[in-house]
Amino acid sequence: MESTRERIVDAAAHVMRTLGLARATTKEIARAAGCSEALLYKHFRAKEDLFLAVLQERLPGDLPALLAALADSAGRGTVGENLERVAEAAITFYTESFPMAASIFSELRLLDGYREGLRERGVGPQTANAGIAAYLRAEQALGRVRPDADPEALASLLLGGCLHHVFLSNFTEREPAADTARALVRALVREV
Repeated sequence: MESTRERIVDAAAHVMRTLGLARATTKEIARAAGCSEALLYKHFRAKEDLFLAVLQERLPGDLPALLAALADSAGRGTVGENLERVAEAAITFYTESFPMAASIFSELRLLDGYREGLRERGVGPQTANAGIAAYLRAEQALGRVRPDADPEALASLLLGGCLHHVFLSNFTEREPAADTARALVRALVREV
């Protein structure tokens, strides 16, 4: 039997995918979950928490967990293979989250609220860059990445390329083909 919290997260994922983050209200999410807003707030203190739950629990791929374990991957496998896994997961994650999150940029007050909420929680998109940069620094210490390489710049290049690929796919209304994404990932990692 599905818990109330699980029903709420499922409903939030559906509403956020359908309406976008800016138009997804807690009232609408509660209605879709078949519960009251008061019950929703017993499980989540704010809409930011719901959005984070959707990102962490309902999106395909496992980018957050992969990034959390990435620094421990230093010295195992090849740097290229490790970064390819991250880039593939990033494309999957961005493909699902981009349509939800893009609407937040249409309302500055809402965007500011989310920025503050994520800052308070110590999370946000910058953590992906930080995770990759930490991994690359660990590989530098092992001599597997050039000592003059800039880990932060390389992380930005890798994730920026992935995000741009997904942006173009959404903007042109073309589904990113798996083989195109795979070729892009290989090219990005080779250049990084």
